[in-house]
Amino acid sequence: MRRMHLDTGSPTHIAREFNLRFHGDPVTTQAVRKWLTAKSLPSQDKIRVLALWLDVPAQWLRYGEGERKEDRAHPGARQDAAPYKADLNWAAKKFDQLNEPHKRMVLEMVHALLRLEGKQ
Repeated sequence: MRRMHLDTGSPTHIAREFNLRFHGDPVTTQAVRKWLTAKSLPSQDKIRVLALWLDVPAQWLRYGEGERKEDRAHPGARQDAAPYKADLNWAAKKFDQLNEPHKRMVLEMVHALLRLEGKQ
């Protein structure tokens, strides 16, 4: 939120401002604190309100994908994500725990992604 020029100072202030814009049950300061520390995610209806308030795409808030307005305004200021590092041992153990139909689905997804990237 600080990057969006909303240096509000506290979860209490954010909760108060959010609740002025949201027509459902009000959010608590504790809920906002969890959003800010990435301990929980807002529900989809709250993400839509946050997106309107912050003037960013909801998709960007949910997944970190898509352009923010400031990225479009400053195309030279592109920030690439840090390289993803997978724990292959963990992934292999979790894969082994899947049933056979789900293992097939995972493998088909990997093959499809490789085709999309032109690596197969």
